[in-house]
Amino acid sequence: MNMAVARQLSDAAVDSGDELRAIGYRMLGRLLAHPADEDLLGRLRDLQIDERGSGREMAAAWSMLKLAAQKARPEQVEDEFNQLFIGIGRGELVPYGSWYLSGFLMEKPLALLRRDLDQLGFERRPGVSEPEDHAAALCDVLGMLASSEPRSPFDVQKHFFERHIGCWMERFFDDLQRAQSAHFYRAVGQLGSSFIALEKRYFGMEV
Repeated sequence: MNMAVARQLSDAAVDSGDELRAIGYRMLGRLLAHPADEDLLGRLRDLQIDERGSGREMAAAWSMLKLAAQKARPEQVEDEFNQLFIGIGRGELVPYGSWYLSGFLMEKPLALLRRDLDQLGFERRPGVSEPEDHAAALCDVLGMLASSEPRSPFDVQKHFFERHIGCWMERFFDDLQRAQSAHFYRAVGQLGSSFIALEKRYFGMEV
């Protein structure tokens, strides 16, 4: 995976709704882990969007991302990514669960996450110092829970989502849409907000 953890099971494709969910999580994880390069921008420019498969709200969000990719250039996206998430000392946004849930990094939410990751069979990748509660890593984890074989049961996915994603990530994506430095990534924020809202409905959370 892109960030700080890797599962001790191989990935495998799945069908229908779970496959679409896994694709959404993997795309968000990729976009939040590294600046979108020319290869990824090219794939986004060529997206074939089917409202029947993704629903009107998600289709609109994917369409906005496609349009943003058509206007974007890799060097501009890299500069934007650095301003948003890296900066000098700190970027405009702090994409970590602990920050959103406690106001500080490396706090209790991260400890709870590490315990759950261990129980699920995930471990830190050697040489990676990034905390596991980065938004990209969490998206990757849920993507693997939805797509790995054997696929994780609904209740396992729901528990992980409610405890580590649904409680904060929609606010992060909303902040991303409003960020001063965001241009291409404003569309990423819209996709993320729409996707997390859809996942909340899927898992039966109050919205």
